This record gives sequence, C-alpha cells and structure tokens, in this order.
Amino acid sequence: MSADDVARYVDEAEVVSLTQALVRIPSVYDPAREGANEQRVAAYVADVLRQMGLSVQVEDVVSGRPNVIGVYDSGRPGRTLLFEGHTDVVTAGDVSRWSYDPFGGALVDGRIYGRGACDTKGNLAAAICAVRAMQRSGLPFSGRVILCIPCDEEGLMIGIKDFIRRGWARGVDGAIICEPEENQICITQKGAMRAIVRTHGRMAHGAMPLTGVNPNTRMARILVALEELEHLEKARVGEHPMLGWPSITPTILQAPVYGEAQINVVPDQCLATLDIRTVPGQDHAVLRRQMEDILACLGRSDPDFRAELEVIEERPWTETDRHHPVVQAVAESYRAVTGREPVYNGVPGATDGTFLHMAGVPIVTTGAGNRHIPHHVDEYVDVGELVETTRIYAQAAMVFLNA
Repeated sequence: MSADDVARYVDEAEVVSLTQALVRIPSVYDPAREGANEQRVAAYVADVLRQMGLSVQVEDVVSGRPNVIGVYDSGRPGRTLLFEGHTDVVTAGDVSRWSYDPFGGALVDGRIYGRGACDTKGNLAAAICAVRAMQRSGLPFSGRVILCIPCDEEGLMIGIKDFIRRGWARGVDGAIICEPEENQICITQKGAMRAIVRTHGRMAHGAMPLTGVNPNTRMARILVALEELEHLEKARVGEHPMLGWPSITPTILQAPVYGEAQINVVPDQCLATLDIRTVPGQDHAVLRRQMEDILACLGRSDPDFRAELEVIEERPWTETDRHHPVVQAVAESYRAVTGREPVYNGVPGATDGTFLHMAGVPIVTTGAGNRHIPHHVDEYVDVGELVETTRIYAQAAMVFLNA
C-alpha cells in the first residue's frame, strides 16, 4: 500500500457532518455580548480530537478565547507538518437577507450553507478528517502532524501570536494554511499595515472658519498625497502576477473624533484609518518613512498643520518557493487526487500564516471554497470540492512526512 492510498480513506459523510456541526456553533466574537466568542466551538473541537486519540492542549489566549492544539505523533523521528484553521467567524449581518439560517449548516443541492462554511470551518473539518483518514488507513509515516486551531484570525490574530509565543511553531518544517482558495496552491500573500492618521485643529463657528483651524482640510491634503504615493508605488513595483496591485486605502473618516458632529461647527480633530496592502518588492519600514515624510512636508508649508501617523498593526507579505517540500507535497497530492495540474496563486489578504512565516515556518495556503464568498450573505462551500480538499490534505501529509 502506497501513500497514494490514504485519500480513499476519507469519509465524505464524516466531512459533511463535522462541517455542519462546526457551523452550527456560533463563534462570532463580540466583546459586548456575553459568550460571543470561540469557547464553545473550541471545546467541541477539543472533544473530537480527544476521541481520535490525539494529544490535545486547550490554551486560553484571553478569557473565553482559547486555542486548541492537537498532535498526531507517529512515534518515529521525522518532519513536523502543521495544519492551521481558525475557529472564529465574522458576523452574519442582517439575518433576514440570508436564504438559510447562517448558523444552521443547511445541506442544499451539494452545498453547505452558513457563516464559516467557507471561511474556514469547512477547511478546518477537512484537516481534522484528513488526520482521521491517516489513522484509518494504518499507513506508516514518520514525524508528526500538529493541528493548530486558533481563535481570532478575523481580528488582530491574537490566537496565532499566542501559539507562536508559547513555542509551538519551533521545529515545524512546513505548514498548510486551511483557507478558501478553490484548492489553488497559494505560495504568496499580500502584506498589511493598519494605520491611524490624526489631524488637529481648533474649533470655530462654521460662519467664521478663519477664527479656528480646520483639521478636515489638512486631512484632505494628506489623503491626496497618500493617493499619489500609492500611484508611485504601483509604478515602481508593478502589478504582481499573483497578488495584483499594492494599495493605500482610507477606510474610515471621522470628525470630530469625540463629541457630537454639527454642520455649523469646525471640529477640533479629524481621524482617518488606512488599510495598506503590500506586495513583494515593498519594504514596510520604507513605506512608513514615506508616509511620515508626507506629514513633515505638509507641516513645513502650513504653520497650523499638526498631524501624526500611528501604525497599529503590521503583517509583512510572504513568499514561499514553489520548490519547497511542503509546496511540492501539496502539488503532488493535488495531481494524484484530481488528475489535473495545480494552479498556483496568491492570497489577496493576510492570514494566520503571515505570523507563522515570520516565525520561520514555510507556508502554503490552500483549501475549498470560492475565494470571493467569505464574509458574504449565503456563504457556502461545495461538498465535492471540500471532500477533494480533505483528500489532498491527507495525501499531502503522507507525502511530506515520508519524503
């Protein structure tokens, strides 16, 4: 029996039922609502892994928001492969707009519907069921598989940061990030910078604006200059073949920052948030200096100009050589399972894999689901594609660990 045979031990009904069970446990984080976190779904997953006989750790990152780690160890020295799939999901929004209960896990015409079905509870179920297939097959392998199941991927990624801080990433030879990518093999992903720009003014009557200082016009100058910086960066690095264009996107504009807004009052502050996405060839430190230089330049020409830039989160772009063993294992398994040549691509946003990459772990991102469906109303995953993913995961693990 060869490693190729592990894929036939994937149980389709098992994949479907586990995906439905996970979707049916709401795990939207909302600090304003008691129990609105990942605790219940994490407890469910931990029980599943214990029933499989894995070594299981449940570690609170903060109260009510645990990571679950399951280890399937061969007992023989070898490589360590990590599967990563998060437990949190984004809000369902206006439930009346959904065709099916967003937390019902409805199976309709070969699709599982619900918040997280695509991003990424279906792929988490696929990773767990892939390990079950390995167990069921009885095929020998060396090394171990770690199932990393963190909280808070949709937020500031405190789960994966805690996982790394506790030392779990040390000694990991490769990681498969389980995200909806239509089973394309994603070997690069955009970086992200989240920043806040504040401009300061002086309140005044709207009929007599010269008696104050308007922070809004100062913010407008900054945003126009940032748009020009975006154009310059696009011209400099070009369109990435997998990730597309870099971007500097203002997302929130708020004035005044505190207190009630009135149409006849010049506010004392204006705030803008920036969602900055970077591609290979860009240096975050250089980009930050360029933005700070914009503020300094505008300040030199306006004695009333007061502004500051605060970078609140930073995630560098990542790139893994397509010849790395973990990428090759996924590609080889894709060919064996589907009979087709793999499609290589990039992730348009950041994932938990960003921080694993920063910790020195080579990553590849792949999984079931239309990459445009996450966070939409009527989110779904196709069962056929999800089962295909599970088979790819199982076989990739055997190929990688037995190389």
